[in-house]
Amino acid sequence: MRNTGHPLERFLCCPVCGSREFVVNNVKSKHCRACGFTYYANPSSATAAFIIRDGCLLVARRGKEPAKGTLDLPGGFVDMDETAEEGMAREIREETGLEARTMSYLFSIPNLYEYSGMTIHTLDMFYRVDVDADAVPRADDDAASLQWIPLGEVQPALFGLHSIRSGVERFLEREHSMR
Repeated sequence: MRNTGHPLERFLCCPVCGSREFVVNNVKSKHCRACGFTYYANPSSATAAFIIRDGCLLVARRGKEPAKGTLDLPGGFVDMDETAEEGMAREIREETGLEARTMSYLFSIPNLYEYSGMTIHTLDMFYRVDVDADAVPRADDDAASLQWIPLGEVQPALFGLHSIRSGVERFLEREHSMR
């Protein structure tokens, strides 16, 4: 991951009082000298799903930037007032039309997500998700297409987002070691 400066460098004015005396306080916050407000830039929560059926992984082709056209896992940002599991289930439903039956948390990876000219710090949480064996996925939302790839043929280098690529590598190593 590259260093893009302070995560709040584009926020020049205090969101409470509008003062331009909104200065870097420490590595994850800015402080307003005028009103005393301190804003902390905590990571946004995001999810990614490993949906396996008959030894194959369900992957999406990204329909939007960043990394448009590259492979991805179903998933996305967790909304406010949602648990990570609710967000994971919603993203699967939105992108694939599938209903998550069970899900197991596996691991997390911090990430820098480039969006609209800004670097968003995220914490990407990876889940293994089961869906009905006969359910047919359909691409929707920001997934341009979906395909099942045999686990032995999954190429992490084809996944365009750094954390997803790292997560796929970690998942495949884990699957390989369990055999």
